[in-house]
Amino acid sequence: MILAVIWEVTSRFSELPEFMFPSFFQVMETIATGILSGQILSAIGISIGRLLIGFTIAVILGLILGYLIWQYKLIEDTLGFLITALQSIPSIVWFPLAIIWFGLNNYAILFIVTIGATWTVTLSAVSGFKNVPVLYQQVAKTLGSGGYHFLKTVIFPSAVPQLISGFRIAWAFSWRALMAGELLGASSGLGQLLDAGRSLGQMDLVIAVMIIIGVIGTIVDHLIFTRIEKNVQRKWGLN
Repeated sequence: MILAVIWEVTSRFSELPEFMFPSFFQVMETIATGILSGQILSAIGISIGRLLIGFTIAVILGLILGYLIWQYKLIEDTLGFLITALQSIPSIVWFPLAIIWFGLNNYAILFIVTIGATWTVTLSAVSGFKNVPVLYQQVAKTLGSGGYHFLKTVIFPSAVPQLISGFRIAWAFSWRALMAGELLGASSGLGQLLDAGRSLGQMDLVIAVMIIIGVIGTIVDHLIFTRIEKNVQRKWGLN
């Protein structure tokens, strides 16, 4: 509330034109108008849909790669090193290649979103699997557990706390990658709406979309991942 008051007062006494430094109430009005007209809600739906698809693919690929790296020494010595190097590359850097491979379309954006999370999920999976207590594994094998049953009852449950933390970080990377991808090459979504505001010189729209992006990111992080993480930690006796 204090920040809103400071923002409103500063914008009113600023020498900058209103279109360059819109007031707090002007931005809130733009958000309300966009929601009532369906423009913002439609953009949110499209962006969330892309995120869910890309993030789901990243989780599946990451878990598979993490398992292979953990299970096979040769893959760890080769692919493991490569994935560590790939994680240091910002996902948006892949966008030119995505355009060449898929064209300037939805597939390119999904590729960027997937790339943004896959390596983080992979490394968290490797770390989670490696940190499963050896005693648990020995007891399970002694009792005859093996194959899929061993993974289902010992490895994955023990690695869950580490995996949830990795998913949380990976989701943040995917969300940022999505916004960058939509900003550069989408015909719809929050990123495209942000770019439209920039092109039209509507700073109230630009700031409104920025606020919405931040609010969605905060809601997902605190109401979903943080809650799941705390529940898992409580269940596993980690806090």
